Order: sequence, then C-alpha cells, then structure tokens
Amino acid sequence: MEQPVLKANGKTLASGKDTTINGPLIAAISFLQDGKCGANGERCTLVETTLKDPTPGQPGSGSSTDISLIPPLKFSETASFKYTNAGCKGEGKTCTKPDCKDAFHKPDDTHVQVACQGKNVGLEISFC
Repeated sequence: MEQPVLKANGKTLASGKDTTINGPLIAAISFLQDGKCGANGERCTLVETTLKDPTPGQPGSGSSTDISLIPPLKFSETASFKYTNAGCKGEGKTCTKPDCKDAFHKPDDTHVQVACQGKNVGLEISFC
C-alpha cells in the first residue's frame, strides 16, 4: 500500500496521514512510499523542506522547500507542494515528469527552491 512519509533527522514523524508540526521543522523530507523507495526516499520523488520563522535582519533565513530528483532519487510519482499561509499562500512547485523544470536534478539547480519569509508558515505536500 502506498503511503506518504514525513521524516526529519532520520526519524519518521508521520506516515499515511495528515500531520501538524508545531514549531520549526528543519531538514525534513517527504516521499510516497510505494515499497520501492529506500528508507530516505531513494529511488523516489522527494520533497525537502525547512519550515521556520525568519531571523530579523537576516534575509533568506526563513522557510525553504523544493522537489528533488538528484540521484539516487528519481521520478516515481507526481509531487507538488504549496505554502498555505504567512504571506506565501499558494506559492509552490509541481513536478509531473522525470525531466520537469521545477525539481533539482543536480545540486546547483537552486532556482527551483521556493522560499517563504513569513512567520508560522504552513505547507501542503501532495503525491498523485
């Protein structure tokens, strides 16, 4: 059975259900576990995120989210994400095919990251 997984620091925070995290979420990953994915999303489409309030006086210090297909990751499912509040509502990306332009394919594809400098940001991740 396919189920979405949310992990941070090697720990599974959620699997198969909607989840609310109160407080910062640092270096988290999410993927749709279809039985072929590795423990950290290897061989699958991966969404990477850090959700935190920005530090005053430090531009770019808030939240950032992206879709990654950098090997050993690879396209397995359509993935999308969007911010749900904090002045960034609706901003996000979608990847529907292996060569999509909205995902990392190599480490220097930084233009695909979506930043949000709002406080208490929410994020919706979808796989289909």
